[in-house]
Amino acid sequence: MTSSFQPFTSQAQGPALPMNSPAEFEACIAALWVFPVKSCAGISVQQAVLTPTGLAHDRAWMVVDADGEMVTQRELPCMTLIQPELLNSCARVAELVLHAPDMAVLHLPLTNGSASPEAHAIKVRVWDDQVPAFDIGDAASKWLTDFLGSGLGPLRLVRFDENHHRPSSAKWTQGLPSLNQFSDGFPVLVASTASLDELNARLQAKGEAAVDMRRFRANVVLGHVDASSNHALQAVPLNAHDEDRINTMTLHTEGGPAQLKPVKPCPRCPIPDIDPDSAQSHLSVSDAMQAYRQDPRVNGALSFGMNCLPVAGIGQVLRVGQRVSADWAF
Repeated sequence: MTSSFQPFTSQAQGPALPMNSPAEFEACIAALWVFPVKSCAGISVQQAVLTPTGLAHDRAWMVVDADGEMVTQRELPCMTLIQPELLNSCARVAELVLHAPDMAVLHLPLTNGSASPEAHAIKVRVWDDQVPAFDIGDAASKWLTDFLGSGLGPLRLVRFDENHHRPSSAKWTQGLPSLNQFSDGFPVLVASTASLDELNARLQAKGEAAVDMRRFRANVVLGHVDASSNHALQAVPLNAHDEDRINTMTLHTEGGPAQLKPVKPCPRCPIPDIDPDSAQSHLSVSDAMQAYRQDPRVNGALSFGMNCLPVAGIGQVLRVGQRVSADWAF
């Protein structure tokens, strides 16, 4: 068993797409993040398999209260201090491991990469959706309750039932199929280093500390393609929030192109104000974004990043450094 996170691949699906067609927008994958347990810390990975519900193992687990209602950093900011780890065996994820300050490491073996041997079926609620899941067991419940406290009663860890189809909001999907596990509502969140740079410039101008991308919990982080790169077709600088203005993105993977379609700006809740290293909340991020990120597309909410749907290339392996191209939406 190894500690490297390398999800197994499935056969690629989707139409054949040109790998080097001219495009108006050029970027690269600067980072990939998988968040196995909803609202806990993420795992920075060098590669991840694209599945119909997003990156493999993303938001596959969730913490719930005694009534089966989802629990997030909104209620318990210390969830950000829980660091999941996925251990592989024979090219499959065999164990979910949870780390937290001053806690013994919790090892949760998985059966067929899904539920632990003592898991039992349960119904849980994520936002307005009641979905079937598997309760991972008493050991996980005790560990979570010991670390996060009993203010919400005994906490439970559940695994999404992969046989259930949880669709995204039809208001935004433009008729395209879109499935989720325990994500807030869409399979993949895309943001960019340029957008973060813009925010940090505004924070520092106000005497506030810079923040990193962990605050925004993006799966795919776009970065600038250097002019010296072998993949660069044009050296166009990446501008802040370009991800808001592009059509379907083509990710040029070694096994063939994959595509992500931006469909909805991501309205931000208070979580970006929570320091992922201390779990302390400070309104500096929200205050800075209030000056320039009120988005009429989401009724004036502060937006950062774009929710996207996988529309081609299911089963392809996304890797840091891969070229991304698109045309402008407007």
